[in-house]
Amino acid sequence: MSDQTTIDAPIRSKAPVLEARGLCAGYGTQPVVHDLNLVVRPGEVVALLGANGAGKTTTLLALSGDLPVMDGTVEFGGEPTKAPLHVRAQNGLAFVTEERSVFMQMSTMDNIRVGRCDEKRVLEMFPVLKERASVRGGLLSGGEQQMLTLARAISRNPSVLLADELSLGLAPMIVDQLLQTVRTQAAEHGMGVLLVEQHVRKVLAYADRVYVMQRGRVVLEGEATEIKARVGEIEQTYMAGGL
Repeated sequence: MSDQTTIDAPIRSKAPVLEARGLCAGYGTQPVVHDLNLVVRPGEVVALLGANGAGKTTTLLALSGDLPVMDGTVEFGGEPTKAPLHVRAQNGLAFVTEERSVFMQMSTMDNIRVGRCDEKRVLEMFPVLKERASVRGGLLSGGEQQMLTLARAISRNPSVLLADELSLGLAPMIVDQLLQTVRTQAAEHGMGVLLVEQHVRKVLAYADRVYVMQRGRVVLEGEATEIKARVGEIEQTYMAGGL
């Protein structure tokens, strides 16, 4: 369990680092996400929850610029943007996808260096990577690969981090390490975070606010403490297999 506190007044008063207004996005001519409104402020961790197929990944792709927006607006750093992902990345957006972006034939240290990362910060976040510095990326465990991927993204000091299923296929202890690192880095460096997660109870221990999606729409939002009080209802209604 983390020692994080819930979102406080200073964070509430900060201008959003990322915002969607009336966002509609999908594939071809088929919309998947409908009329979505979402805000991420500096220093807060926001969880985006929902069953498989609810539209969570599509939302991240649209917010990142990897998927064109059909309607509505995305504001990044207070300005409307239609820029592609690589431009948003240059301007302070980090996106950790479900696929771990590790160069399998390179050593752990070369993986860090090729990303022009802050080596010291990466190794401070996850000291185990120092012990595995000379090991090829493909020989790291799944948890170590995810640590490497996450640390590379964070060490470049983004203003906002989007992360899709950090916990996928990992042991609970590793998931706690990853989520605690995200929580700590957000608090210490003012990074806004939007996390897509299937492990509802675990992510609620680290999040400030929550959005719940169903069939491409946000159907519930609130502070993590409020959502915790209704977690059983939310799991049964919005997470248990159905869209």
